[in-house]
Amino acid sequence: MAKTNIKELVDLYVDVSFSVNTIADSLVKEQLGTELTNEQHYTLRYINKVGSCTSTELAEVFEVKKSAITAIINRLFEKGLIDRSRDENDRRLVYLTLSDRGEKLFLKTEERVNKLVESIIGEFSEEEIVQFLKTYEKLNGILQKIKQNKVVE
Repeated sequence: MAKTNIKELVDLYVDVSFSVNTIADSLVKEQLGTELTNEQHYTLRYINKVGSCTSTELAEVFEVKKSAITAIINRLFEKGLIDRSRDENDRRLVYLTLSDRGEKLFLKTEERVNKLVESIIGEFSEEEIVQFLKTYEKLNGILQKIKQNKVVE
């Protein structure tokens, strides 16, 4: 590919990626209302998926500093959306789970987000969706490899 063509493709990728992420985050935020931030929703989503985790695990999964997770966890705890419990064998370990209130709010917001995603996906054919997901998974794999190689170097 010609260098100008590569630059144009990079520019297009950056522009489209920025636009898609910005608009998608905004649309998700509309579905969450004032009860949760996007980060809080993703945190509840992860805890719901795994059942129980530690703040260290969350920091690793979301690739942020532990202090950022601590702030999110404290807000979720203050809202009564998560429970904390200490490991009986190692009191330093604190496990996080959804409270009943947190589970109800998560399910309510997840239903809204699912309806939003369904309305978007409905604009594509099944073939387009399958191809997009394959391509997106491939991109994710490439990015993971690049990241792992940078960590090793």
